[in-house]
Amino acid sequence: MSKTLLLYFSGYGHTRKIAERIRARLAEQGEDVLSAALDDDSIDPSAYDRIVIGASIRNGKHKPAVHDFIQRHLSLLEERPSGFFSVNLVARKPGKNTPETNPYLKAFLEKSPWTPDLVGVFAGNLDYQRYSFADRNIIRFIMWLTKGPTDPQTNTEFTDWEQVDRFAERIAELGKPAKAA
Repeated sequence: MSKTLLLYFSGYGHTRKIAERIRARLAEQGEDVLSAALDDDSIDPSAYDRIVIGASIRNGKHKPAVHDFIQRHLSLLEERPSGFFSVNLVARKPGKNTPETNPYLKAFLEKSPWTPDLVGVFAGNLDYQRYSFADRNIIRFIMWLTKGPTDPQTNTEFTDWEQVDRFAERIAELGKPAKAA
C-alpha cells in the first residue's frame, strides 16, 4: 500500500475541507493518507510515495508559500507521483471549471517549475461574513463584474463534491501500473 501526503494551503478553511474530503475518499479505498497544512514543518515529504498539494486563490493568486514549498521540494515532487488542485470562485462558472480552462490554474502551471501528474480545479465557498472589510468589498466588486452573488449576507458553497470524489479516485491510481483492457 502506498502512502499519500495531501498538503493544503487554505485561507478560510474551504481548501482544507476539500482536502479532508479527498483524504476520506482515499482512506475508504484502503489508502494510507495524511492530510496536513502546507506549512506544517514537522512532516517529511520524502516519507511518502505520492504527494498532492491543494491551494486556494487569495487576491488573484496562489500564496507565495505554495511556490516556496514547490521550489524547496521540486526534485522530490518530480520523482514521485504528484498532483495539484486549485480552489477558486472563478471555477463556479461553466467554461472556467476545468484545468484546461481555469485561468488561475493555467497561470499557476505556467509559472511553476513543477509539472504535476494530475491537476484539478474546484469551485470554492463564498462567505462574505468571514472576509475583512476590504476583502469583502473587493470580492463583491469582482462578483458584480462576473455576475455572481453580491449580497453581503451570501454564504454559498459552489464546490462540486462529485468532481472532488472523482479527483480522489484519480489520486488513488497515481503511480499504479495501468490496467490491461
